[in-house]
Amino acid sequence: MRRRATILLHWLTFVVLILLVAAGPLPALAWTFGLSGLAMCALALTNGLMNGPGPKLEGALRTAHPWLSRAMYAALGGVAALSIWGQVAQGPDLAPIYFYLMSASALHAIFHLWRHTALGDGALRRITPKAVHGVL
Repeated sequence: MRRRATILLHWLTFVVLILLVAAGPLPALAWTFGLSGLAMCALALTNGLMNGPGPKLEGALRTAHPWLSRAMYAALGGVAALSIWGQVAQGPDLAPIYFYLMSASALHAIFHLWRHTALGDGALRRITPKAVHGVL
């Protein structure tokens, strides 16, 4: 259940973030992003992170991995909370904040693509639905 919920919230949050960057803070998108992002963070806070550095990741990247993961969750939680605040009250202009989070997400994706391909540690299998595993 936890794995499915994390995968669903991860991809929902990502797709809605792309839409927010492209279309701006439309209320339905902002609420969906805010609620799904906070739910993903709450799941991680209550049940722990589902990811780990994997056995093939070594050195400084292995040491940095849990901290980078926590930083991504903190950024997601902060922007998700700002999205909800922006819907309830007059918050800051979120367009640049969504863009910064999207940029951090792109670096996050590149890192995990590198892990999956260069290290061959199956990093993408953890966060993709099982139906996609045959393509990986």
